[in-house]
Amino acid sequence: MFNVSLRDRAWSPYLAGVVIGLLQVPAFLLIETALGASSSYVTIGGLLASTVDPSIAKIDYVAKHLAATGKNWWQVALVVGIALGAFASMRLSGARRQPVSPIWTRALGTASAPVRYAVAFAGGFLMLLGARLADGCTSGHGLSGVAQLAVSSTIAVAAMFAGGIVVALLLLRRI
Repeated sequence: MFNVSLRDRAWSPYLAGVVIGLLQVPAFLLIETALGASSSYVTIGGLLASTVDPSIAKIDYVAKHLAATGKNWWQVALVVGIALGAFASMRLSGARRQPVSPIWTRALGTASAPVRYAVAFAGGFLMLLGARLADGCTSGHGLSGVAQLAVSSTIAVAAMFAGGIVVALLLLRRI
């Protein structure tokens, strides 16, 4: 039914969803935590900031993320693995993309890669800020929280989709 090769340009989203969902089982069994990514940025950011100013590590929020726990470093490993996996997938499949896709060229009014990267960075920063304010990111709430039938995660995911639709309608109106 699912004939998958590492050299395929894309996997079935259903198969990939099942694999990601099953990844939660060892996460809960081995380190008693769910999938998530946004806390890894706090762990690494706190670690880097504490090398410049060690007093930062005394802030409770930062100290919680700097603690040498499986949860903190699991999320860092997950994010690193996502980046390495995406790179390996690109190399194995031979898939190549332009730095700025045609839809972004139309949306931004320019094919400038630095402009696209600046917009991506700003958008990523805003998403990370929102994820930390919501105490979880789309993977934490969407994959893990909803799988655990958490009401707060269901509300957060609905708000994320609603916000994404509104922003897309506002920003992509001229495309």
